[in-house]
Amino acid sequence: MSSSQRRSGAVGRLLMPAVLLSATSFPALAVEPLDTFSIRIAGYVSKFDTELRADGETLRGTNVDLERDLGLDGDSTIGLISASWRPLENHEFGVAYYQDSFNSRRTLSRDINFDGAVYPASATVRSEYNLDAYELNYNWWVANNDTWALGPRLGLVWYKVELDLRLELDAGGNQGGADFDRQVSADVPAPTIGASWRWVPADDWRIYAEAGYFTAKINDIDADVTFARGGVEWFPWESFGFMLDYTFNNIDADAEASRFDGRLEFQDSGIRLGGVYRF
Repeated sequence: MSSSQRRSGAVGRLLMPAVLLSATSFPALAVEPLDTFSIRIAGYVSKFDTELRADGETLRGTNVDLERDLGLDGDSTIGLISASWRPLENHEFGVAYYQDSFNSRRTLSRDINFDGAVYPASATVRSEYNLDAYELNYNWWVANNDTWALGPRLGLVWYKVELDLRLELDAGGNQGGADFDRQVSADVPAPTIGASWRWVPADDWRIYAEAGYFTAKINDIDADVTFARGGVEWFPWESFGFMLDYTFNNIDADAEASRFDGRLEFQDSGIRLGGVYRF
């Protein structure tokens, strides 16, 4: 089974509870700007654009575009789950998780220096990229009204990134060896400080937007982080509805760690579509 088939199956399993809930009749009631608790199960039509430089002990690495140089296409549809909880009137916490992985076999068009190993042009390499994303956020709803809410937001997306590169055939067609097997991994924290907004323009509809920015050195990684999200929710029933939004997260980071020394330019963006259970 291919990786795309596995991802499609995972999305189907995640969306099945939403489909079953949608078949249940709930009386329609007016939606408020904020929920006490909510859970979202969605498909994430994602695009991961990544440029990475892995330095060796003595040699500076090559800036590698994972799609252009290695054939790692970051466009895919994956499953996502998130939840929010508002234990106090104006204080809300949220969590989310998603993961993706893809691999490729590519004949190089140029020399690549990666983690101390040199892969020459015309060599054939196999690569695998794995990503796990854990999202946490806190909203303080300073303004909390009947139809809208507004307040500061603290967010953190913790990315676990891993890239494996293996030489299958050198430029002369000879079999590669273990000396050219490389793996780099990094924990990339992406904190942001910004604001969130909720608005109920009609009884069954809710619009939301949030954005943030942060620059700091954390966990041996010096990063600039930009985040934005905007979307709409429709609730034809009291406790269940549907969501559609667009998310953008951009990270420019320099790392000096034992498992990864180099630079990472990473963009995580895409459309999320799924179901919402709320009360």
